[in-house]
Order: sequence, then structure tokens, then C-alpha cells
Amino acid sequence: MSVSLWMSVLAPEAPRPPLPGDAEADVCIVGAGFTGLWTAYYLAVADPSLRITVLEAQTAGFGASGRNGGWCSALFPKSVAYLDRRYGRADALALNAAMESTVDEVGRVAASEGIDCDYAKGGTVTLARTPAQLSRARAEVDAAAHFGVELHLLTADEARTRVGATNVLGATYTPHCAAIQPAKLVRGLAAACERRGVRLFEHTRVTRLSPGRAETPLGTVRAPIVVRATEGFTPQLPGLRRAIAPVYSLMIATDPLPPAFWAEAGLARRETFADFRHLIIYGQRTADDRLAFGGRGAPYHYGSTVDPTFDREPRVFTDLHRTLTELFPALAAVPIAHSWGGPLGIARDWMASVGLDEPTGLAWAGGYVGDGVGTTNLAGRTLCDLIRGERSDLVHLSWVGHRSPRWEPEPLRWLGVNTSLRVMAAADAAESRTGRPSRRAALMSRLLGD
Repeated sequence: MSVSLWMSVLAPEAPRPPLPGDAEADVCIVGAGFTGLWTAYYLAVADPSLRITVLEAQTAGFGASGRNGGWCSALFPKSVAYLDRRYGRADALALNAAMESTVDEVGRVAASEGIDCDYAKGGTVTLARTPAQLSRARAEVDAAAHFGVELHLLTADEARTRVGATNVLGATYTPHCAAIQPAKLVRGLAAACERRGVRLFEHTRVTRLSPGRAETPLGTVRAPIVVRATEGFTPQLPGLRRAIAPVYSLMIATDPLPPAFWAEAGLARRETFADFRHLIIYGQRTADDRLAFGGRGAPYHYGSTVDPTFDREPRVFTDLHRTLTELFPALAAVPIAHSWGGPLGIARDWMASVGLDEPTGLAWAGGYVGDGVGTTNLAGRTLCDLIRGERSDLVHLSWVGHRSPRWEPEPLRWLGVNTSLRVMAAADAAESRTGRPSRRAALMSRLLGD
């Protein structure tokens, strides 16, 4: 896999040793990304006597945790309106409140552990750049107001003051997001776990999970609790090929940009930004004044395959650069210094979940649909309470114990995911031409269940 900007600017770190052989633990966690490390961290803080082992196929933060857009947000894959319809208003608002408080919790832990992850809670500006997008922005603000959720509608002038992009007609703003440097956070979190006695073994690929066992070619870890924290890599485990669809998101980044650019582009508080197109884009101003920008559009690969070559899709990188220069024309002559990508995990119903099956001791969390930087922290705290038998408010949230249906067998899975990508891309093109909302995109959203 290609190295992300976030990892490339850090000093090299000596690899941790692999599992030396068979071992025993109280809790075995598979995956040293944010989900696995947050779970280990909160368990170690709550009960220092626990023997906690984390197994990682590559190195800590190798997957999405070290490759994402650096949004620590309150975004959850399903809307509050969907959660209200399925679970009721009280449960929907409880999960939303938990996500909002999670943004601050990540900042709190980073500060208390001395993790300098460039945390800046500037919120998120989502631009409306066509009449159809402005209609969606207004509808989203109205829906938020119905539930008492904080979301502000910005005028065109207010939006351009925050994000100096082209063709801005308005925007929404939420304060519940922090820009971070994710590789700094995941590396600091791994070190914080080890300081508390967590054993972290790298280059140790788990080949099979079963009650009480995590098997690797180097040995088997036996533990009454085994946590699956593998997100987009989940289909590589036996029996889980259809549990999660790994879909790639790609990113580009500039070198540090001069003050003259930022005087026009804004993002003075390091607000994260996106717009209301259907095929998602996302960006941030980094602490060292780069512009890091990403989006969807890379194809899903047959059989839920994950491969290092999939990180680099020249067509997608070209499209991202074109979109970035449409937003900020001053970047047209600025070379792209970094490009990378990686898989994120999507459940069949686009619903993230966390849970513990008490009879087997098998626990899991995932299906974040690319919104995992914050959600993984909530998952880690929730798993900690579930494993310790704490009857906290967290273990009663509506996503706890949710079981998503399996994805369709191939070739239906390949056809479905890639067709949805093409439909959304075509819908964006049509809306740019006509200014009218796309009926095809609305139909696809209903098919996805939101």
C-alpha cells in the first residue's frame, strides 16, 4: 500500500516484534487501528490488572486509521431521521449526543496523554455550490432543527468567509468536528496503550477467529474475550467475506501553501470542508498549511478483495485534482506532493455496529462507512463497558448489538456497489448541468435505506 501524507511526515518507528508463539490473555484484540487501540486503552485504564494482547497484521495504524481525511467528527453513517424511524426519537438523540461528546473526548485523551495530533476543533463547513445542493442544505438544516440538533445554515457571504471556494451559494456549519493528524493520533495511542501494559504484536496476521482463540501462523492467543477490529480487512477472515464491503477512498495533498493562498481560501480555524454532491469529497487545512483532499469514486473490487495496487487509481487522482482546482483555481499550477488511498468498511445496511456475544466471548465493532475517527472512540469505550459488564448508558445505545445482513454473493455485490458509484457520479454531473435535484440519486438513497 502507498504511504499516506500523515505517515510520511513522521520519523520512522522501529517495528514491534511479532507474536513469539502461543499465548494467553484476558482480552485479545485483532487489529491495531483506532477501534482496537481505543478498546485496549480504555480497558487498561479501567482495569490495569487485565492482560490485554493486540495482534496487528502490519503495523499500528497501517489501515484506515493512518490514511483517512483527519476528520474527528460526530458523523454517524445513518442519519438521526433514520435512527428515529427505526429506534425512536430518544434513542436517536442519545446516539447523536454520544457522537458529539466523542469529538471532545478524543481531544481530552490526546491532551492528557501528551499526544500532539494537531487537534483543532474548527467544525465542518459543507458547501452548497448548485441550486440542487442548496436545496439539500436547507432540508438538512430543517431536519436537524426538528430534532434539536445543532446545524447552522450559512448565507453565501458567510460561507465564503469560512471557505473561499468558487460558486458558493450557501453552506451548513456544525461545530462538532476537529481536524487532526491521524497518524500522530494512532501512533500516540499505541504508545499510551503500551505504557499501561498492553502487549502489541505487529506483523502477526490472524488467520482465524473462534470462541476463545485468535489463530496466527506464529501461534494461537487464547482469551475468553476476542475482539474483531479489522474494518475494511474483515473479508480476509474465514466466514466473513460478505460481512463488510471494502470500498476505497483516495486522497491527495499539496506541499505547505503560502499565506497569500490562505488569505483567499480561508479555513482560518482549520474547519474541515465538503460539499453537498452525492459522490463524497472531504478536505482539511493541515497544521503545517497543506491542503489535504479526498473523495470516493474508486471501484469496488470483485470478491471484496483488498490489494496494495488498489491504493493508486490514476483516474481517481486526476478527478480529485480537477475537483480541487475547481474549488480553488489558485491551485491549478500547484503540484500534488502526496497521493494515497485505502479501504474503508461498509455494512450491507450502511449501519455501523458494536457488540459482544456473551456466550462465545466474540466482540466486534465496525462498518463506519468512512466516518470512523470519532466513531471508533465511542466503539472503544462501549466495548470496554460491555467486556467489563458495566451497565452504562453507552451499552444501551441503539447501535449496540446491531447485526447487519450479509452482502449479496458475487457477482451481485460487484454489480451493486459499482453501479451505485456510477449512479451518484452521473447524478452530480446532471445536477451541475441542470441545477435540479437528481431523481436517480434520490432513488439510490432510498435503496440504501436512509
